[in-house]
Amino acid sequence: MPIAYFSTWTTYGTWLPGDDRGWFQSGRGWQEPNRMRALEAALRMSDDAITLDLEQRRLVQNVITEHCAIRGWVLHAVNCRSNHVHVVVTCVVRSIEVPREQFKTWCTRRLKKLEQAQKRMAKDTPREKWWTERGWDLYVDNEDELSNVMLYVKEGQDTFC
Repeated sequence: MPIAYFSTWTTYGTWLPGDDRGWFQSGRGWQEPNRMRALEAALRMSDDAITLDLEQRRLVQNVITEHCAIRGWVLHAVNCRSNHVHVVVTCVVRSIEVPREQFKTWCTRRLKKLEQAQKRMAKDTPREKWWTERGWDLYVDNEDELSNVMLYVKEGQDTFC
């Protein structure tokens, strides 16, 4: 039984398949850059890429914190960046993807409300695509791993990303 889950996901359109930084393909692992694949992915996008401003980033962190409190989950660390989110959480769930998907769903709802309140919409309907389809989830199996991943999430972003 893992003692926690470490989840990461990116904002829509900011890390496409084929990206120059490399990319992760479900079921096939880490992939090398592929400019043609990146171009094809960009052409298939149904909305513009999104980077989160400071207010949106704070909202995402608050929503994740609130959701953990409501569900009785232990939030060890959260860090919302302009183009991705990291969360370390302990919870009992049926599958490792559950916390990430719940966080993405609730954050999307609140980001849409914020967007409407700010009247920033360039179109009649709020943005639908805030996040990539999936994300990346790891099991955290012991206290040393938990300490390391928490340190990375809290302090390693500007150093390693």
